[in-house]
Amino acid sequence: MVGIKDIAKMAGVSISTVSYALNGSPKVTEETAAKILAIAKELNYVPNAAARSLKKRETKIIGVFLTNYGGAFYGQLLQGIQDALSSKGYELIVCSGKESHRFIPERMIDGAIVLDFSFSSDELIKHADSGHKLVVMDRELDHPNINQVLLDNTAGATLAVDYLIEKGHRKIYAVKGPEGSYDAHQRIIAVRQAVERFADVEYEEIPGDFNKPAGELAAEHIVREYTGPAAVFCLNDEMAIGMYNYLAKTEYQIGKDIHIIGFDNIELSQYTQPRLATIDYSERKWGAVSAEHLLKLIANEPVEDERIYVTLIPGDSVGTV
Repeated sequence: MVGIKDIAKMAGVSISTVSYALNGSPKVTEETAAKILAIAKELNYVPNAAARSLKKRETKIIGVFLTNYGGAFYGQLLQGIQDALSSKGYELIVCSGKESHRFIPERMIDGAIVLDFSFSSDELIKHADSGHKLVVMDRELDHPNINQVLLDNTAGATLAVDYLIEKGHRKIYAVKGPEGSYDAHQRIIAVRQAVERFADVEYEEIPGDFNKPAGELAAEHIVREYTGPAAVFCLNDEMAIGMYNYLAKTEYQIGKDIHIIGFDNIELSQYTQPRLATIDYSERKWGAVSAEHLLKLIANEPVEDERIYVTLIPGDSVGTV
């Protein structure tokens, strides 16, 4: 692999002169710089990004850490992040898995946006203590180098339960999310608090995992013990779509026998028949706000924690009983 030593030797100049030329420094004459750049091109020289970033102490790259890439949820979120970063000259890399965690301490990125429960909170605090700038979307952490941009999960889950209650439902299921997910935990806690306000509600929780197969399994469970109209709050739309898939193969009708509300208002939910009732917010805005806050942290500008608010989208998937 060609290095700046090879260019210096061929050009008959010092290594520092080559470095100045490659970085556009005015310390080198135009004639010398042109000669060095021509040799670099001839030798197919590729700069060492890691070494350059150590010298400049910046990479202009932001890491976005996700638990996984599955489902329809992440597209708009990442688009919002990319839009906010590219307008400021930053690029993003999307990471998943514990091996990618080293990008932070090795300073391969300038900062991180975390929506990944494979990070422990202690690990993130340790990175923040070392000066790394982080935005968390899936937990509450108090540290000057960490900013929180969180969904209002409590309000969303409460809206969903109240909607079912207003429609007359008194047999309610909640299909939970994966263990370790902050959003799933916040939503199920809010559901429990909401149903406790009504003494006549029969309530049951079903394990889930924020994906279609989990929704299909939940629908199978409900059908197996079905005795009359039942309402279901799926803690995300992916599981609600899974319920649609399963129930389409049965005699049970959505909005008549089994009533479903989801959370996220993913694009696919808009095309369901009947239209899925769901909790809506802008994934794109959530991503953009997270990126904007991280860039402020990196620039050492003041920035407050922020909460992304939600609204209810009614749908014929929930009928009146």
